[in-house]
Amino acid sequence: MKHTGTRTRRLTAVAAASAASLVLAACSGSGGGDDAAGGGEGPCDVAPEYPSGPIELIVPWAAGGGTDGVARLVGEQLGEALGTQVNVVNRTGGSGVVGHQAMADAPADGQTLGLVTVEIGMMHWQGLTDLTHEDLTAISQVNADPAGLTVAADSEWQNAQDLLDHIEANPGDVVSSGTGQGGIWHLALIGMLLEAGLEPDAVNFVPSDGAAPALQELVAGGIDLTTSSLGENKSMIESGQARALAVMGNEPDPNFPDVPTLAEETGVEYEMGVWRGIAGPAGMEENAVAELECHLEEITASQEFTDFMADSGLGVRYAGAEEFARLMAEDDAAKGEVMEAAGLAN
Repeated sequence: MKHTGTRTRRLTAVAAASAASLVLAACSGSGGGDDAAGGGEGPCDVAPEYPSGPIELIVPWAAGGGTDGVARLVGEQLGEALGTQVNVVNRTGGSGVVGHQAMADAPADGQTLGLVTVEIGMMHWQGLTDLTHEDLTAISQVNADPAGLTVAADSEWQNAQDLLDHIEANPGDVVSSGTGQGGIWHLALIGMLLEAGLEPDAVNFVPSDGAAPALQELVAGGIDLTTSSLGENKSMIESGQARALAVMGNEPDPNFPDVPTLAEETGVEYEMGVWRGIAGPAGMEENAVAELECHLEEITASQEFTDFMADSGLGVRYAGAEEFARLMAEDDAAKGEVMEAAGLAN
């Protein structure tokens, strides 16, 4: 059975999102024309008084990482589309709390936006903050990357079913890593185990400082498995030092089209991954949301954006305001279920 979560939560962005969707047909019909390139009047120009000056785009993670790179490219192209400067500001700390809180605390005039990440649906479950997706206005999702199952090139497991069979027969024998305790790739592992009918501790999880050091441990033989996205493991996979067994998505990763989904390989219909999107404080004006949504749809379809994401091993996933708001609510509920089942929720 597909793991989706059962709780529902209020979608504060839906009112704005519904109005935003009214311009999508016109925006899609523009084909990325003059409006996307020059900030002049066009199908996306539905908020004539917006913006009123430079825009600040908050990134809740450090400069130089994948999230920062996505934000800087989006910011550059969004600035061109709106005819104003978009300044990327890194507000780090508190496992993402500081930056996300800064987005929520800003005036709802659209002059401060943020690149919200999947952690918005995890931090409050961990007891780090009371902040949730309900404190933000969803505008557009721009990225998604499913969790993956990656093993060393010489691993005895040839596919995901081999791996699950071994875990069932030898609980605690397999060692995995890829993130800190309770981090996104830890949740991906636990959720997969639960959906497969196994105990959440059937795999021995060792916390790490991220996907990169975990991958080094994998190829060195220190661990057996990582559940981070395949994009984060791209260099080792392409060099033949690691093998991808499956992805935890509803379709193969476009950057790794030959790697099957977990459901295809094992019948375990479980999905988990990371995503990124543009959001603002709760209560933004509908027309401003609609204009930003329209521009962002064009940006994510641009050759520059798709090339950058492919080169970075990141997936392109566009969703408008209403769909993005729904995703954040459903993702929050699903992650809460996994964290509570594993005893990671406070």
